[in-house]
Amino acid sequence: MNKGISAAFFVIGIILLVLGFDAYHSASSDLSRFFTGAPTDKALWLLIGGSVVGIVGILNLVKK
Repeated sequence: MNKGISAAFFVIGIILLVLGFDAYHSASSDLSRFFTGAPTDKALWLLIGGSVVGIVGILNLVKK
């Protein structure tokens, strides 16, 4: 994979993680955690997606 694309994946992963943390600590997520014990689906998908995309980007950056 091209190093530029890998760097873009890494940056997009970081952005998704930041958005996921913001969504995780939002009022709607707090209410969801209060009633169901789990955060909103949006927060979970952003955190999972950001982690996966970030890991793929960093693995391809360090791969020779």
